[in-house]
Amino acid sequence: MKTTINKIAASSGTKLTCFHCGEPCKSTDIAIDDNVFCCQGCRLVYELLSENDLTTYYGYYKHPGISQQGKQITKKYQFLDNPEIKQKLLDFSENGIATVTLSIPQIHCSSCIWLLENLYRLNPAIPASRVNFLRKELTVTFQEEKISLRQVVELLASIGYEPQITSNDLEQPRRRHVNRSLYLKLGVAGFAFGNIMLLSFPDYLATHEVISPEFIRFFGYLSLLLSLPVLLYSSQDYFRSALAGIRQRYLNIDVPISLGILAMFGRSVYEVISATGTGYLDSMAGLVFFLLIGKLFQQKTYDALSFERDYKSYFPISVTKLDRGRESHIPLSQLHIGDRILVHNQELIPADAVLMSESATIDYSFVTGEAAAVHKANGDLLFAGGRQIGPSIEIEIIKEVSQSYLTRLWNNEVFHKASPHVLSNFANNVAHYFTLVVLTIAIAAALFWLSRDISTAINVFTAVLIIACPCALALSVPFAMGNALRIFGKSKFYLKSAESIETLAKVDSIVFDKTGTLTWQGKIKVQFFGIEAPGAGLSRREKRLVQSVVRHSTHPLSAQIYSSLDEEPCAGPVTDFREIQGVGLSARVDGAHIRIGSRTWLGAQEPRTDAAAQNGGTSSTVFLEIDGRVRGYFNIANHYRAGMQETIAALQKKYHIALLTGDNDRERPFLSRIFGAGSQLLFNQSPQDKLQFVKSLQQQGHRVLMIGDGLNDAGALKQSNFGISISDDILAFSPASDAILEAKVFANIEKFLHYSQICLKVVITSFALSFLYNLVGLGFGASGMLSPLVAAILMPLSSISVVAFTTFATKLFAKKLRLA
Repeated sequence: MKTTINKIAASSGTKLTCFHCGEPCKSTDIAIDDNVFCCQGCRLVYELLSENDLTTYYGYYKHPGISQQGKQITKKYQFLDNPEIKQKLLDFSENGIATVTLSIPQIHCSSCIWLLENLYRLNPAIPASRVNFLRKELTVTFQEEKISLRQVVELLASIGYEPQITSNDLEQPRRRHVNRSLYLKLGVAGFAFGNIMLLSFPDYLATHEVISPEFIRFFGYLSLLLSLPVLLYSSQDYFRSALAGIRQRYLNIDVPISLGILAMFGRSVYEVISATGTGYLDSMAGLVFFLLIGKLFQQKTYDALSFERDYKSYFPISVTKLDRGRESHIPLSQLHIGDRILVHNQELIPADAVLMSESATIDYSFVTGEAAAVHKANGDLLFAGGRQIGPSIEIEIIKEVSQSYLTRLWNNEVFHKASPHVLSNFANNVAHYFTLVVLTIAIAAALFWLSRDISTAINVFTAVLIIACPCALALSVPFAMGNALRIFGKSKFYLKSAESIETLAKVDSIVFDKTGTLTWQGKIKVQFFGIEAPGAGLSRREKRLVQSVVRHSTHPLSAQIYSSLDEEPCAGPVTDFREIQGVGLSARVDGAHIRIGSRTWLGAQEPRTDAAAQNGGTSSTVFLEIDGRVRGYFNIANHYRAGMQETIAALQKKYHIALLTGDNDRERPFLSRIFGAGSQLLFNQSPQDKLQFVKSLQQQGHRVLMIGDGLNDAGALKQSNFGISISDDILAFSPASDAILEAKVFANIEKFLHYSQICLKVVITSFALSFLYNLVGLGFGASGMLSPLVAAILMPLSSISVVAFTTFATKLFAKKLRLA
């Protein structure tokens, strides 16, 4: 095999490079499968991937790996076996399943993402792994009985992706790493630029007859010396990025920038050594200085987009705090260590806590993907992200609400909707070919001026490479959408991501749930009507039984019944509690079997008293059964949200509208007047019926927006192209939704949809501005009317102009729509 490789290398006259990482190979001694490697480490990684059928890793890019020269897997990770350290690093550990989030700076391309998200093929004990490319983080779910945290880290290190674990990760929540090197490089470039400019002043202000040639040469060499740190240190990121792109046969934006820097430096060295001039070292240092300013600005811009928003940015929800036996709702941001809260059925545990109740059944499927429930006893640790199943439980908070953990659950791949983002893809595709076009223009312009003036040719070549930059184009989508995201958030409309705004803008059908969505949970009239004797109400004991059962449910109708009963909950514990979505509640209290729910579920007859008519046909009925005997039903007047009729009327002009509800059709006449003849009104709908209806609309080519309360319509929210969950004052958080809407701004839905469409137009306009800037800049650069230094100043200004335009435009239109 070595002979074959040697013959190929000798015949082609090319240098051997490592098949894994692309580094030069000194010899062909380390080779396998006709591939040569620079070290044994790279060969071992290749063998590991080959044995597990993961060589597709090399198909995304040429030489995508990280060099393993000088790297060894030693006992450096023994500290991860320490239980205290492991507990601080793990996000979750329950029932043999654990998750951990690790910082991996080596992540740089799609091959890295593909390999790291296929770790299960290297070790079946790692069922899931997800990469956050922007933050260069990897979240790993693993089976603790089969592989330890230390072994997970060692596996990552063995394939070239060694996690960065610092003392900060152990002592406090992980924070964004500050790029101090960028500030140092900027300082070096600024220092050199200022001093070279000072040394160049005599050359600018005086003639050669005034200044002796010795001084000119001395200042030239001194400037050359000052420029070396700029070339070797301040510019190194551009050179590294350009080389990495060339190795992968990809011309990124740093290629023309690097060529421009080298062209100016090379010409300057020639003039200084040959004593034919002082060169362009001041322009080169200024170029790098202003490029770094632009880079710093872009970094600050992305930071301002707040891709890593905390829970306060996402959840307008509250928790039920217990204080000396009294219940009160407090915002999630006011929850602190030591607080005791009540977690109802299907509610989310917002932070790590200790169970104070006798027992609990927790569903961790949002965290692990496993649907199996975990049974807990008094004093057990409960992790954030679990859902309580069954009667309400009392817990005591032992950790602050995580700044990113709850939002990571919302962004779990399980709830991801694969929708194409046309604008982002367009920007990426343009940027891909942008560099090739710029290089062609730069070379053509330089050749044109070469026969006339070599100095002008160099200036033109460099200026064209610098002035044309797709940065403004790349910033258009994230900054316009990111700014809109903040405006939506201030307006009490919380979107999962900036990219989802594009999806929202393109919906053409809207499906509403009724209970908890169009109706609200204020103090409303609730009446009980007996079946056997319509005038007879419930006894004191029966009220206490009912209140004890509905207390454990977060459904709007349960909450309304609970608030209407003034009795204290009975002392007897609630057992065998079940809540069947879209159907009702079942439990045992003080030896009595209680069922509360729909008429069809209980097998009850139609009520003889037309209570709905007393409320103008706008009420819901919930039937009560005690020990197998239907006692009667609660008639709950529906109070519809303020501005509902006007909102529906405005939406009907642009969208196909439908209403789905689990209630009977008593309200059809009233709702028909609201929704109009062209809308679909479907009653007695189960959660599965709602899901199938959304699917049927999508099969007809519609892009569906589903608006629900997240309780009985989670399936429909997930299936829809865009799902909005209405939130009142309970922890009814649905990861299946793409956005959470505070109930009090329900009337602004039409404004939010209109604003999302405006945001798309703003992005398209910013694209046009970016193209215009590049066309004008290329024109001036190719004509020789632009110096490299001025080009370096104008390049970051192009990004500033796009950012200023998108910020001004999005704020202006938000103000016109009277959004925050």
